[in-house]
Amino acid sequence: MGFFLIWYSISKLAPTDIQSIETSFKTANYWWVAVSLIFGVLSHLSRAYRWRFLLEPLGYKPTYLNCVMTVLIAYLLNLFIPRSGEIARAASIKKYEKIPFEKAIGTIVAERVADVIMLLSITGVAFVLQTELMSSYLFKEDEEGNLYLKIIFLAVIPLIGFITYRILKKSTHPFIMKIFTFIKGLIDGIKSIITMKKKWAFIFHTVFIWLMYVFMFYAVTFALPETTNLPFAAIIVAFVVGGFSMALTNGGLGTYPVFVASALILYHIEDNPARAFGWIMWTAQTLMVIIFGGLSFLLIPIYNRLRHQ
Repeated sequence: MGFFLIWYSISKLAPTDIQSIETSFKTANYWWVAVSLIFGVLSHLSRAYRWRFLLEPLGYKPTYLNCVMTVLIAYLLNLFIPRSGEIARAASIKKYEKIPFEKAIGTIVAERVADVIMLLSITGVAFVLQTELMSSYLFKEDEEGNLYLKIIFLAVIPLIGFITYRILKKSTHPFIMKIFTFIKGLIDGIKSIITMKKKWAFIFHTVFIWLMYVFMFYAVTFALPETTNLPFAAIIVAFVVGGFSMALTNGGLGTYPVFVASALILYHIEDNPARAFGWIMWTAQTLMVIIFGGLSFLLIPIYNRLRHQ
């Protein structure tokens, strides 16, 4: 799907558009891209350190280097098979640190809960900062009848959701029960974060990780003259849109550049520089994951062999 989207988006470009994007790539200030990658590396190091806060209450103290390398391997494998990285991460820590697979998976789920909360929080900030833009996009004032219909529609959705939840909660169907078991697991994950001994350190690293993600995105805006003076609201909106696009294809292949560009175009950035920014951002992130994930994949058995000699 990702490769199809790349082909489709390129096939719609005129030769002059392709040339303009190539020019942006050639003239970009890659020192800012390097600064962006430093923020990215810091986020990965912090994620590995944060993981230990969840493992320690279970009685396990893995080496920091093993945590770092298994996290990087997870990112690498997620580029090829969605969610395979989490499985590989738990399997790797089991192999090299003797931590039971199911317990490792439990801590990774708890991590994901914290990350989802952060993503939703940043999304909320984006909506607050851009209330006027979102309102004008959702509710077109030139169609008064449609305006009222949309308001009613948006008011009814939560009510329908609540009623559906109450009905399904009483269901004994195995599939529905699995869904509620999964939801309960997420709630338990949140509770484990609240009750852990080092919860404030965990929360600090969670916030730090996502700040590094935002700074990673922000730094690249200085690589192109057209995006240098973007307002903070535009950066947050484009960051959120790019974050959600990552869930559509492996590592945002084909979707990330298109989604980010579409967000920047809303802020009067010309189409081709917006596309170039999206591709530079995605390429930098992906190369970082491939290089560091690949090195970790090769070095982790060597490190642990030397460690036990």
